[in-house]
Amino acid sequence: MEKVKPEPDSLDRISREIVPCRRCDRLVAWREKVAREKRAMFRDQEYWGRPVPGFGDPEAVLWIIGLAPAAHGGNRTGRVFTGDRSGDFLFRCLYETGWARYPSSWGINDGQRLDGAWISSAVRCAPPENRPSPEEFGNCRPFLWREYHQLAHLRAVLVFGKLALGEWFSLMREEAPAIFRRIPSFAHGMRFAFPPPHPLLFVSYHPSQRNTQTGLLTEAMLCELLEAIRSSV
Repeated sequence: MEKVKPEPDSLDRISREIVPCRRCDRLVAWREKVAREKRAMFRDQEYWGRPVPGFGDPEAVLWIIGLAPAAHGGNRTGRVFTGDRSGDFLFRCLYETGWARYPSSWGINDGQRLDGAWISSAVRCAPPENRPSPEEFGNCRPFLWREYHQLAHLRAVLVFGKLALGEWFSLMREEAPAIFRRIPSFAHGMRFAFPPPHPLLFVSYHPSQRNTQTGLLTEAMLCELLEAIRSSV
């Protein structure tokens, strides 16, 4: 009997394994409840209601990591940072700084493309109250780890928010515990350089509606950071 060679890992393979995942009972129940009940303005749409894989350019030099899909954003559209105000804000900035083809992203068939960037979330399912548990972070971490090793041209990582920053250090601590032992205090615009081959790390406030409406994060602030990343890589 001829032996079947195992399929090599790839970003496509990781995405195919993310979508059917049901490891976290709480997240499965919540994402499917939201997909059934829907928001009134989206009642005629079919929600994705599953884990949301990464999106972007496989040759990316920049990896953007958010917290988790929005209940009526990525959980509805099937693409990270797509279909909600956080995504609208982010993609305007990505477009203005040359990382995205279009200034908006409304669904998986909108023709949007990223040039040199890949976007993921630390947790792949929409969590209740946007608060994943430590166990849920841990269940998703292998997907993040595998993506990291498939992004062969990676030069910089941009994390959105304190929780994503902590998850990045948890991920990298498995590879280099002496270097990533302590999580730094969070502040927008921070940059960290680590010994090769580790990518540069940049930190931003999350482009949540709360942060952008209160002015904690403005488009000018995020565009400036994305420009700084481009000039660094």
